[in-house]
Amino acid sequence: MLGALNTDGVTPTPVKADPSTHFIMTDDNTTGSDLSDAPAIRDANRVTGLMAVSEVDGVTPVPLYVDSDGKLLIDSS
Repeated sequence: MLGALNTDGVTPTPVKADPSTHFIMTDDNTTGSDLSDAPAIRDANRVTGLMAVSEVDGVTPVPLYVDSDGKLLIDSS
């Protein structure tokens, strides 16, 4: 799985998982990022990164951000 690097909003970045539990690594209670309104992020092989739909309209695609440690940025609060 790929997400967009949160520091620039466009660099495809692998999402990492714990090898013993197989759980996706997350960075909870983050503020996320608002760096890109770009269409689907793609790597050099044209593989699409993680996307979600906007909570505002339920239609607009938005990239999911990953930090430099490969942790998916979430806010469960």
